[in-house]
Amino acid sequence: MKKWLVSKLNRETATKLSQECDLPMLTAVLLTLRGINDAKSAINFLSNEPNLQSPFELADMDKAVARINDAIDNFEEICVYGDYDADGITSTALLYSYLSAVGANVIFMIPDRQNDGYGLNKDAIDRIAQRNIKLIITVDNGVTAHQEIEYAKSLGIDTVVTDHHTPSGTLPDAVAVVDPHRVDCQSKFKFLSGVGVAFKLIMGLEGEDCDIYGLLDNYSDIVTIGTIGDIVMLSDENRYMVKYGLNCISNTDRQALIAMLGEAGVSSDDITASTIAYTVVPRINAMGRLGDTTDMVSFLLCEDEEYAEQKAEIIGNNNRERQRIEKQIFDEAIAKIEDDPYIKHRDIITVYGEDWHVGVIGIVAAKIKEIYDKPVIVISVIGDEAKGSCRSIEGFSICDALFYCEELLTHCGGHPMAAGLSIKKENISALIEKLDAYTSNLDMPYPVLDIDIKLKPAVLNIDLIDQIDILQPFGMGNPEPLFGLFGVKLSYISPIGGGKHLKLGFVRDGVKFDAVRFGTSIDEFSYSVGEKLDLAVNLCANNYNNSKYLSIIIRDIKGAQSDCEEALKSMRLYDKLCMKKHLSNDELISLLPDRDDFATLYKYIRSNNAKSFLLDTLYEKLKDNNITCGKIAVMLDAMKQLNLIDTKIIGNKYNIKINPTAQKVNLSDAPVLIHISTLLRGGTT
Repeated sequence: MKKWLVSKLNRETATKLSQECDLPMLTAVLLTLRGINDAKSAINFLSNEPNLQSPFELADMDKAVARINDAIDNFEEICVYGDYDADGITSTALLYSYLSAVGANVIFMIPDRQNDGYGLNKDAIDRIAQRNIKLIITVDNGVTAHQEIEYAKSLGIDTVVTDHHTPSGTLPDAVAVVDPHRVDCQSKFKFLSGVGVAFKLIMGLEGEDCDIYGLLDNYSDIVTIGTIGDIVMLSDENRYMVKYGLNCISNTDRQALIAMLGEAGVSSDDITASTIAYTVVPRINAMGRLGDTTDMVSFLLCEDEEYAEQKAEIIGNNNRERQRIEKQIFDEAIAKIEDDPYIKHRDIITVYGEDWHVGVIGIVAAKIKEIYDKPVIVISVIGDEAKGSCRSIEGFSICDALFYCEELLTHCGGHPMAAGLSIKKENISALIEKLDAYTSNLDMPYPVLDIDIKLKPAVLNIDLIDQIDILQPFGMGNPEPLFGLFGVKLSYISPIGGGKHLKLGFVRDGVKFDAVRFGTSIDEFSYSVGEKLDLAVNLCANNYNNSKYLSIIIRDIKGAQSDCEEALKSMRLYDKLCMKKHLSNDELISLLPDRDDFATLYKYIRSNNAKSFLLDTLYEKLKDNNITCGKIAVMLDAMKQLNLIDTKIIGNKYNIKINPTAQKVNLSDAPVLIHISTLLRGGTT
């Protein structure tokens, strides 16, 4: 359940931009909604030229370049130390490939996710020291590795840190710390990925007059994969590099990419940021999660076609195995959340299990976040130790929340929207309580669905796609446009894809159109023909029989003019009730149903007995009876406690079965109602 927000349009600015840049009006509108309001900014944004700033804007870049060049000149052995995700693997491959090409004596090392965990560790430093290596260059890690870098220094090993994660207080005592998030860093663009920072290091090593086109021709494909994989802001320098890199990937001669795209069934004509995000990135991540990341770096740089094809098949199988393990852990995590209100109803959902594969808990956390619309931490406990992955919602920095709990953690780091942690098993409960204390002092943001523009059905046509695609590539900071089609009447419902998806017909002002709702069966669809609905949709082109036509994909749907914010406010009160937190009498009364409320809800459920229900949809159906969303949740709890219904719940989705009853029940005997009534009388439960 999300609060729908339609962006405010400055039509005058958009019209001026359209005229000055000779752009379609829709394109100009979308640019202004992304904060691009003048001709110069628009031209820069749409440019195919790689407008990259000097690498020496980054603090310590001069120190990093000097130390690395000294190592190259003296043929010192260098260790490039990376990370096991797509950003870390591509960062490692990029810098190792470049240093090898310029004649450096270089090796690379990536920690094992299961045994080593994230970032530098003392065992790895010992192995590096045994080789008499005197320089470590970290990529996509290192900015929080204070103890490890100090340990390396005690062994006579210098460290150059290149990272893009948020520093936690002081910087480590390295020869150089190149990170755009340093408070003293003067770089204009702060949102580089790890591979982006590594690329800027290569630019620095090439000098102020480096051949930027030559570097991009050689490396932008690798930079693009890591940048997309790390879900950083796809604007400014990231956009320039990814735009250039996507074109390189479409025409690639890199055997690893040819083989991976072939195994995934992707043609060179279909290369977009989304294609890379859903095919190449998961395959690289799968090796980091389940396989040999060192082998993955070698694979990315290989030149043998036969080896590449064989390896791509193994990687594809690993990806499918990753999906199987991910589903198993996801199902276990959901069961734990739904069985325990003290997990489900917290501001931050924290769920943990024994021996969950640490390689997939980040993906699981992301999926749980989408279901519950809350920040989520998924922790795997292995013996006395535990590792966690965190995902957040817009407006809440999960990284700041972890820093607040830093004394309980053995390691933490990341971004506002995604982070990782290590912790002793014995401290997990204390972490959960401290996170509660942190959020208790905040107004937690509501999950938001940002809609760019409202459209009338009359303007829907295939020409819109060309106007939208001018803004490609899409990603964080430049999302694929989301359009609102409001007040449309549902005219038909047709199952497709073996009943797993729906094709829906709509009409408004005499204009008919079709749209597709993926991942929803007819039993899960709570609306009926004739109802007026609001749709949030993406528009794309499909090719069929050599013809191009407009495809409308429904991303979210609600009753026309439904007030999502009121529903969200009410559910926050229900969360507090379940967590036994203080509620005022007025708040308690808003959650306490009467007999007529029960009768209204029961009658509606009974008339739709074969269906599952979304809580917000039930609210839409019953709100005219002055029934709040939180009150509906309370009634469903009460009816289950009294054995009137059985429910299977995931998030706000209820599968409800009405039980036959031989005798009448007293509704006031439901424990949840007794609890509310007791609180209203000033008692405790």
